[in-house]
Amino acid sequence: MDSKAFKKMFLTMMNNKDNPYHPLVWINGDPEIEDNVYIGGMSEINARGSRVYIGHHCDIASFVAINVADSHLLTLGLSDENICKEIIIEHHVFIGSHSVIKGGAHICHHSVVAAGTIIDAGYIPPYSLIYGNPMTVKEGYYKNRIKSYKVL
Repeated sequence: MDSKAFKKMFLTMMNNKDNPYHPLVWINGDPEIEDNVYIGGMSEINARGSRVYIGHHCDIASFVAINVADSHLLTLGLSDENICKEIIIEHHVFIGSHSVIKGGAHICHHSVVAAGTIIDAGYIPPYSLIYGNPMTVKEGYYKNRIKSYKVL
């Protein structure tokens, strides 16, 4: 069996579709992903039920979950449907390994999500450093660093 046939069979067995990132990146729905985006293996982007936008030059590490859906109320019998909320990740955002981006999150440009961080719904300003669970946001943390950075 040639490699193309094997890849097709593998993706079918894993209930996954082909993507330009890695065969072990799961993409559900139709997220809007701009140019020069890296997505590491074992990451998931679930855009089924709402919009996911990922801007240019983003780096999403391995084992990251980006998920518009929250089914806990449905599971508990407190709702008749999944609650799905839009996720916006602007340009030049780094998301560290083992992070979770929940529905309703809006991460502005030139921000860093540290490894293992859980991003809740809400607006995160540009140049922020976000870390922890519950998340802590250091607004403007990278603003002066980026403006003073010079390529040698």
